[in-house]
Amino acid sequence: MGNIHSIGRKMKLLGFSFIISSKAEDILSADRIILPGVGHFGKAMRNLKELNLIESLNEAVLVKKTPVLGICLGMQLMARSSKEGNTQGLGWFDAEVIPFTVSDSFKYKVPHTGWNSIQKQKESSINGGISDEEFFYFVHSFHFICSEKSAILHTTIYDYEFVSAVEKENITGVQYHPEKSHEAGLTLLRNFISG
Repeated sequence: MGNIHSIGRKMKLLGFSFIISSKAEDILSADRIILPGVGHFGKAMRNLKELNLIESLNEAVLVKKTPVLGICLGMQLMARSSKEGNTQGLGWFDAEVIPFTVSDSFKYKVPHTGWNSIQKQKESSINGGISDEEFFYFVHSFHFICSEKSAILHTTIYDYEFVSAVEKENITGVQYHPEKSHEAGLTLLRNFISG
């Protein structure tokens, strides 16, 4: 669903070996997993089901505790459910994905597209070398509502404050696109792979 090759180019730039795969055995043997995504939540979940990847993702992430990074839609898939297609997600976070409901549609266009800053809500190794108020690139119409307050890593303001990154144990999700966010994005990807 979207941004796989952009992430692959950044992995090459950073000097990390990687494979792009939708095979259960590759997921189960990976040292790290990046779950990318651009597009529709319901369609993405259908794709994961049709490829028989939900069980292997759950085993790798929840049982083997393989570190995983969800990017944009990849983060949203970690929620219990989404209003986009009224679909159940992976359920790794007690969260729901809802559409932006902005107060002024002339001032705040949806999708939220472009550069915006993050505010750190807790310390994490993934934050290493990233300043508070660092700018990242966003493209999304839906956002996370997270009931697990201790899991909220970053927030961002676009008309109102929303959750822009979450983290608990080995599971991290970012709403923005590190692969399109220049040095800050490279730093975050490096922190995830090296951490």
